[in-house]
Amino acid sequence: MSETFQSLSVVLPTLGETTSLTHTIDCLIRDLEPDLAQILIIVCERSTSDAMKHAEAAVAAYPHLVSIHWQDLPYFGGAVRKAFEVSTGSHTILMASDLETRPEDAPVLVAAAKAHPEAVITASRWLGGGFKGYNPVKLIANWLFQRIFAVLYWTDLSDMTFGYRILPTHLTKTIQWEELRHPFVLETIVKPLRLGVKAVEVPTSWTARVEGESVNPFMRNFEYFRPGLRTRFMSRDAILGKHT
Repeated sequence: MSETFQSLSVVLPTLGETTSLTHTIDCLIRDLEPDLAQILIIVCERSTSDAMKHAEAAVAAYPHLVSIHWQDLPYFGGAVRKAFEVSTGSHTILMASDLETRPEDAPVLVAAAKAHPEAVITASRWLGGGFKGYNPVKLIANWLFQRIFAVLYWTDLSDMTFGYRILPTHLTKTIQWEELRHPFVLETIVKPLRLGVKAVEVPTSWTARVEGESVNPFMRNFEYFRPGLRTRFMSRDAILGKHT
């Protein structure tokens, strides 16, 4: 178990992000460099040449912190799972490269992780500045989903589907992960909850990306019910991949 916060591994899946990737990395190093163990840029065959150029420029600028890794499994979940394999910090933060996760708020999450090193620290758009540029229908569906799964998991968390959170690294390496697409984000909170891990929310805000395209269309959001319902009834051994 992580009893103290020692260092942070940053996960940045990257497809077509360029200036937003650079801005995210610059902000993290400006605000958090003493706490950083590594910044992991995760790429795949769909990552654009412009995104790769910005990633390589970040490695050249910060070779002691930034590295590029090719994912082995597909989709968003596959990218993060690759980062989980190579992370070395005591804690690991999930972020986006497109500024939908505000890098300026990362110090708030880190401060909470230092205060609660045994917990999952997760950012909530519902507690913070809200949503700017969010589809109104999707916003209503998001609110309903949060209420349903808060009741199902007996938690007061208000934003379980936002991929901006810090996990103790020992959890990322011991939990048996299953999802490959964006429902992986929900998996990273419900499985720790089922293991009895404390979760702490901090406020943030969300603004629609200014570059790149979403790879999580609206109808695919219904896939979040799969890990949400299945995990609720999983045993501890199943979550940890143990066979009895």
